[in-house]
This record gives sequence, C-alpha cells and structure tokens, in this order.
Amino acid sequence: MRRIKRKFKRPKSPWDMQRIEAEKRLMMTYGLRRKKELRMAEALLRNFRQRARRLIAVADEKEKGVLLAKLQKMAILKEGTGLDDVLALTVQDILNRRLQTIVFKQGKALSIRHARQVIVHEQITIERRVVKYPSYLVPADEEGLIQAMQAFERPKPVAPAAEAEEEEQLVLLVDHPDYRHRQLLNPEAFRL
Repeated sequence: MRRIKRKFKRPKSPWDMQRIEAEKRLMMTYGLRRKKELRMAEALLRNFRQRARRLIAVADEKEKGVLLAKLQKMAILKEGTGLDDVLALTVQDILNRRLQTIVFKQGKALSIRHARQVIVHEQITIERRVVKYPSYLVPADEEGLIQAMQAFERPKPVAPAAEAEEEEQLVLLVDHPDYRHRQLLNPEAFRL
C-alpha cells in the first residue's frame, strides 16, 4: 500500500492564542472550511520562499527566471519584481488566487461561502471546463474566462412597511415533541 505524503506542516506550538485568532480571521475572510486548507497555503508559500532564499545564495539566473515566471503566471507577483518580493509574500497573496475568492470578488456568488458551494456543485466553469475545487489556484490568463452557469442576484432590501408587519407577528416556541421549532404566528390567529 502506498503512503501518501502530507502536504503541510502543523505549527510547532499548537496553543498560541495570537496565531489561533489570526487563523480564525483568515478562515472567516476567505471562507475556508478547515485549517488544513490554510496550512496547505502556508506550505506552498514556504516552498516559494525557500526556493527564493536558495536562489539568492546560489545566484542561478535560470532557476530564478523559472520561479519568477511561475509566480507572475499565477498573478502572485507583478512583472519586473525580484527575489526580494518573493520573500515579502504573505499567505493572503496565495489565498487571493484561490478560485473561491476570485468567484466571490467577481460577483458571481452572493458570499464567500456561497462561492464555495457554487464551485463544489459544479456551477463554475473556466474556459468551458468544470472546476469543482475551491482551492484551485487560478492563473492570470484564466481569470477572465471564469463563468457561472447560473446568474445569482443579491436580495433586494426590505421595505420599511414590511419590517413593521414582521414586528407585529409573535414568535412562539412550541414545546411539543413533534414541534420543537419556532413558528411565526399572528396574535389574532393564536387562541388558547
């Protein structure tokens, strides 16, 4: 049986409160479901930075060109940048290139979590090719080719008159084994 190598590393100190809070903010901002997704982005960034440090020490121009071309193709770096800019990259730069983030920023989904659901349900295509992985890193040349199979509209704001009607309704919690949920009832319709 083949052993699959883990693609990420766990943190050295698992209970560092500042790191946990920063990870929680990143997970909420980018709609990540598990910390594993964040760890994989960190591992990818760590790999790029290690390659850049090695290339600074060795001064290999061919490898330097390959690394910078790859990062520029992925739109993580801009044209005319150097290895120092690779060392200045952050996890947010990697997470901004995920398909989930780009679909949300282009307005093809109502929220970041909705973008993830739309992608998993195979409603997003890139160049007429269905991509069902929210973690797919979108190259710069494919960013304009993202299409949604269904258009989603943002809900319209509720009129003030409708809000007043909702306030008049009474929310009752029915405590019966068959009805363990909330019901909206009109006060006139409810009689004992």
